Amino acid sequence: MSLLSLMMIRLNKMQIGVAMGIGAAAIAMNFLSCVTIPKGAKAVSPFRKDSYLGKWYEIARMDFKFEKNLDHVTAEYSLNPDGSIRVDNKGYNYVKKQWKQSIGKAKFVKTPDAARLKVSFFGPFYAGYNVIAIDPEYKYAMVAGNNLDYLWLLSREKDIPAAIQTAYLKQAQNLGYDVSKLVWTNQR
Repeated sequence: MSLLSLMMIRLNKMQIGVAMGIGAAAIAMNFLSCVTIPKGAKAVSPFRKDSYLGKWYEIARMDFKFEKNLDHVTAEYSLNPDGSIRVDNKGYNYVKKQWKQSIGKAKFVKTPDAARLKVSFFGPFYAGYNVIAIDPEYKYAMVAGNNLDYLWLLSREKDIPAAIQTAYLKQAQNLGYDVSKLVWTNQR
C-alpha cells in the first residue's frame, strides 16, 4: 500500500472520529439541557405572554444553591429584540450583605400560547420554566421547574392573599411537591 493510501485511510478515520465526537457532544448537550415539566403538571394555556412580562416578587421557593441566603428576590421579564424573554433576577444575600443579579434568556418550548418555557443563565444549557397556575389578572403565579426540586410562588406585590397561597400549595402537594421544604422569601 502506498504512503498516500495510508494517509487517506488515517484521514478518513480521523474524520469519522471527529464526526462521532460532534454527535456525542450534541447528544450530551441535549441531555444536559433537558426541558421537562413535573409528571401530572400542566402549563397554563392559553397564556398571555405580554401580561406576564414585568416585575414579580418571589414569595416562596424550593431552596437551591443559586438562591441560597437570598431575600428581597425579584424577577423582571421583558422582550429581547429576537423575541425571546430577558430574565433579570435580583436578590439580597443577607449573609454576604450584597446584592446578587443573574441575567438570563427564556424561550417558549413550543408556542407562546402555552406557558412552557426553557430558561438559561449559562449559555446553551436550558432548564424548564413552567407556569402551572396563574390568576386571571396575572397578579399571582406558580412556576414549576424540570422536576419536584424546583417550585416558585410569585406575586406582583410583596405578599400573596391567603386563599391563593392555600390553593397553590394544595395544587403543588397534589403534584408531589413537599411544600414543607419551601423557603418563604423575606420581602420586607
